[in-house]
Amino acid sequence: MASILCAGIAVLDEVFRVSAFPMPDTKVQASEFITIGGGNAANAAVAIARLGGKAYFAAPLGVDAVGDRLVESLQREGVACIGCVRVPGARTPVSAIFVDARGDRTIANYRDHRLNDATVDDPGLLVAAVDAVVADNRFPDFVLPICRAAMARRIPVVIDADKAEDDRQPLFKAATHVIFSAQCLRATARTDDLPLGLAQMGTLTDAFLAVTNGPHPVLWYDRNRAMMRETPVFAIKAVDTLGAGDVFHGAFALALVEGRAVEEALRFAAAAAGLKCSRFGGSAVAPPRAEVDALLAEP
Repeated sequence: MASILCAGIAVLDEVFRVSAFPMPDTKVQASEFITIGGGNAANAAVAIARLGGKAYFAAPLGVDAVGDRLVESLQREGVACIGCVRVPGARTPVSAIFVDARGDRTIANYRDHRLNDATVDDPGLLVAAVDAVVADNRFPDFVLPICRAAMARRIPVVIDADKAEDDRQPLFKAATHVIFSAQCLRATARTDDLPLGLAQMGTLTDAFLAVTNGPHPVLWYDRNRAMMRETPVFAIKAVDTLGAGDVFHGAFALALVEGRAVEEALRFAAAAAGLKCSRFGGSAVAPPRAEVDALLAEP
């Protein structure tokens, strides 16, 4: 069984399903409401476990009931929380999320600044027995030593670049693969031209580079051919895009560890993310392996 450490952020998500996003100074009636575990790295860990991998998790959390609840929910999914650093006095991140009729989402997040200083005692020990690392960039100082320790072991390190950063963020060099969201790449590279943005990032890191863009093909830079390439995604009716990118990163890392070529790994990840978008519930509805394999087998 492939084993992957996911490092970064965990959040308690309170999700409201609405017909349209509320306007200022108005009230709307939600048709559904759920409270679920969320956060880039935590969602990726759940996706990996659902897809048949062994998932481990590391993150800074507060010493509070929310942190306890997140750890318990991850453990119920089969995720081993081996690197969760509990910070006394800090509060675990929470989000209020609205999902509209098109499946788009609007998020208000609270993240305690006291979590920013958390570190793991022994990054090398944390990655000693895993086959890959997936890290988001929400707590870059927390995940950077973990990524560097994994790079020293020469195992895949996949960065979920979802938060806009300075383009010289050292995390981009401590990775074998960096996959941006379109919004993050535009802000980080300071251009609306996604191919140009990837090309600019390619001068700053030797990592494989790609960008996801919702229902549009995944754009990636093929260094062997020195050209931009596209991998199609699956045509689905989007019900809820919350957590789709996180599922994508987890599935991509798992496919790499299982020996798939990059383009096949992107296709596998697109199938997992697409299925997640077809149902309401964030990472709680991440698909099992059988569903992803069935979608990939369709003509």
